[in-house]
Amino acid sequence: MKKLISILLLSLYLVSTTELYQLLKIPDLIEHYCEHKALNPEMTFTAFFKTHYDHPVKDRDYRKDQKLPFVVHAAPLALVFTLEQGFRFEIKNTSFRQLKSHKILSGEETFFNEGFRSSVWEPPRSVFA
Repeated sequence: MKKLISILLLSLYLVSTTELYQLLKIPDLIEHYCEHKALNPEMTFTAFFKTHYDHPVKDRDYRKDQKLPFVVHAAPLALVFTLEQGFRFEIKNTSFRQLKSHKILSGEETFFNEGFRSSVWEPPRSVFA
């Protein structure tokens, strides 16, 4: 059940924030192709695509052409969150305790080369000088 809900929520998110919603217009594409096929039985699907996507023209069915998938693009979803004026965020120091920490040297720190720290910031030297 969790997997199904996750897939549903992810699908809703992707459809509302990306161009995937255009795939929901595929029935309009098929219907519009059938209308053109009825007017011109020799029209192929490739010719239909060239007419509407490669070289679109403003003809009598221009409004239907604009409803086809990936013809018109929408702006992405913008979410705005506002807070009420009475909203306050408080941090009380009484709930936190001061912790004391003690540094414990590890075995690797004893082998650390102190001269290495200052040489890291020096510019490279020429080998042939």
